[in-house]
Amino acid sequence: MTKVSYVTEQGLERLKRELEQLETVERPKISQQIAEARDKGDLSENAEYDAAKEAQGMLEMKISKLKETLANSRILDQSRLDTSTVQILNKVKIKNKNNGTVMEYTLVSDSEANLKEGRMSINTPIAKGLLGKKVGDVAEVQVPSGKMEFEIVEISL
Repeated sequence: MTKVSYVTEQGLERLKRELEQLETVERPKISQQIAEARDKGDLSENAEYDAAKEAQGMLEMKISKLKETLANSRILDQSRLDTSTVQILNKVKIKNKNNGTVMEYTLVSDSEANLKEGRMSINTPIAKGLLGKKVGDVAEVQVPSGKMEFEIVEISL
């Protein structure tokens, strides 16, 4: 079963650029490495050849997965988003009820997630616990280290 991935226009463009880079730059580079290793003689004892073939397999798998993600991506219209409840592409300010820490994250698809930039995947336990909540609600989230409570402080675009 294919999984639909909701992305922003920028996220879709980034995925397309990454695919183009892999197909036009990385693929020929690995093909060249395989050709060079093949020229060195006996393939049965050629570690360079084996490594290059393995790298080629990994690259092709990554290209295939990226193509599948692109094929199943749907662009979200940010102008139609609502901030009355937490949903994908909302910026959510939450307060950890245990220690009082306030954090802010934008909920995005897996392909756009980057915690350093404050972009949390919609499929994380915390994001799943926040979905559908309103400002002032407390979300009880089961994380690997136990239960955590987060108060929704603010929802914005």
